[in-house]
Amino acid sequence: MVDRVPVRDSPEEAPLRQRDRAHVTRPQTPVPVRAWVTQRQTGAFEADGVAVAWTDRQVEVRYSDPHGREGFAWVWASAVTRRPEG
Repeated sequence: MVDRVPVRDSPEEAPLRQRDRAHVTRPQTPVPVRAWVTQRQTGAFEADGVAVAWTDRQVEVRYSDPHGREGFAWVWASAVTRRPEG
């Protein structure tokens, strides 16, 4: 079982207001990505993960933090790059 990022170290997220009325795409298969994430205690880091949803401006990423814990965060699309599949 994978540990989850605790609330005290939760990630900073892109504003909900920016995706509130936007069309959200949820793929059948998550897309491999690399994303910049900032957590409250851990700070900023680049993480491998998968995009599980996106709008035209934001991406929801499932990632592993530097401590090996799994987290989810909505980040700005500019903070995400696609990784080769496979």
